[in-house]
Amino acid sequence: MGNVRAVEKPGNHKEATEELDRVIGRDRWVEEKDITKLPYIEAIAKESMRLHPAAAVLPPTTSAVDGDSKVLGYDIPGGAQVIVNVWAIGRDPTIWENPYEFNPERFIGKDIDVIGHHFELLPFGAGRRISPGYVLGLKVVQVSLANLVHGFSWSLPGHMKKEDLNMEEVPRLTNVRKQPLEAVIKPRLSSHLYLYSQ
Repeated sequence: MGNVRAVEKPGNHKEATEELDRVIGRDRWVEEKDITKLPYIEAIAKESMRLHPAAAVLPPTTSAVDGDSKVLGYDIPGGAQVIVNVWAIGRDPTIWENPYEFNPERFIGKDIDVIGHHFELLPFGAGRRISPGYVLGLKVVQVSLANLVHGFSWSLPGHMKKEDLNMEEVPRLTNVRKQPLEAVIKPRLSSHLYLYSQ
């Protein structure tokens, strides 16, 4: 899958924590109902799914068109097996400006969803073949991401620099990092929230 080193802009984390502090405050965790009020967190989730989809290719499907059709000048016979490479779509420079840069701002103010209406971002598939668990999967990703950013301050261990982060993935049934993430986390919220959040 190549050694991808996504470049993060310095303000990404700061902007996310400021949005969370402004909307949620520091006296509670993020809940599912809060996500619609957190556009920057939603943008980070979309950008993460664009650069690192859970699966590189969607499950194979069959062309539902009767007879042959043309797509971008290519002849597609009716009933042909179709495999969509969402990993490659997410890095296509004809679709995305600076495709290897981690830039959530590309989604701010744009109506690009992840449920198959916009074919440049298909982490769950589209149409009748969309993942049946996409609603749960999307909520879990968004709420987990929001709480990890909201609840903790993140830094690299003393021996590491940002340039040392290797975002290379190993293609399997789902994509996983080739090297485990090393990080140092410290609580950001009041200590009583950690004790009684169960």
